[in-house]
Amino acid sequence: MKSFLLAKIGRRDVFRAAAVGAAVAASGTTTQATEAEPTSSTNKRKARYRANAPEVENFYRVNRYPVR
Repeated sequence: MKSFLLAKIGRRDVFRAAAVGAAVAASGTTTQATEAEPTSSTNKRKARYRANAPEVENFYRVNRYPVR
């Protein structure tokens, strides 16, 4: 029992565990990204840019060139 508790962990084992953890974390994020809503032909043709949207007007208001 004591020999089990006093087992040494090698440096390579720590790096191997970190690499496995990173791979698991990366695979978890890719599965969520691939489960997007299906795109239909009507969604592809739909206009998404609205020139009079408040966000667009605010962007151009803030980023105007100064008056000379």
